[in-house]
Amino acid sequence: MKLAARTATALGLGMTLIGSAWAAPAARHEGTWSVSMVTDSGVCDASYNYSIAIENGNVRYLQAPGDSPTTVSGRIGLDGNVDLDIRRSIAKVDAQGRLNGKSGSGTWTLGMLGCSGRWNAQKRA
Repeated sequence: MKLAARTATALGLGMTLIGSAWAAPAARHEGTWSVSMVTDSGVCDASYNYSIAIENGNVRYLQAPGDSPTTVSGRIGLDGNVDLDIRRSIAKVDAQGRLNGKSGSGTWTLGMLGCSGRWNAQKRA
């Protein structure tokens, strides 16, 4: 169950952030982001904290030692809207929200466990 619960946080994940379909808006979001996820309902852990790197418009989950491989895909619109798909093992998290140059926020769901919550992201200097 912890593996599936951690998948929800990769939202962070990716929490926050995006796949390879970024164009011009990517530059303002490039860098390392700290993502914080809070579970509002379901059996997932209460909160998670992760790091994500955005480089050349691609999102990379900064995997902690012992974590399972995580795949992040999705997009960010010209207006900063985020739509992510985060997968770890058999668990899939859907995340939506909005980024600006230095922060972001949104919601996430992990349907197979009935979990949902919110995420916040801060760009590191």
